[in-house]
Amino acid sequence: MQVSSRITIDTVAVNQLCDLAKEALVQTAEALHTEVVQSEVMPRDMGTLQNESTFVDKSQVDMGRVSIVSSTPYARRLYFHPEYNFHRGIWFDEYGDSHGGNLYAGGEWFKPWIDGDYKDFCPKTFKKLYKRLLRGVQN
Repeated sequence: MQVSSRITIDTVAVNQLCDLAKEALVQTAEALHTEVVQSEVMPRDMGTLQNESTFVDKSQVDMGRVSIVSSTPYARRLYFHPEYNFHRGIWFDEYGDSHGGNLYAGGEWFKPWIDGDYKDFCPKTFKKLYKRLLRGVQN
């Protein structure tokens, strides 16, 4: 008995699926950043760290990697020192100017999404976004 088969790979469709996966990956990172900001866990004084200085770096998305980057020089110090006394409400500086802290501010603010109560957030969000993007292509 002799059997032969021929397989033709639709590279256009494969590339389209890969592009959709990359887009879903970027959207997942953006959703995580939004989730962290809305959870009020990042230390906050003027809002610079969580708003202007933290962003999704998608420069390596072609290799399947995105990062949430905080570009301030003090971000690392704050993240790795949960013992600091973070402001968790409105406070006034020596000039009488008010500042709003985040209610649950502390160090290691990504920890609940890494190995805590929300560790399934990224896989579930990616799956949901990828399916949504696939449905958009099929219609």
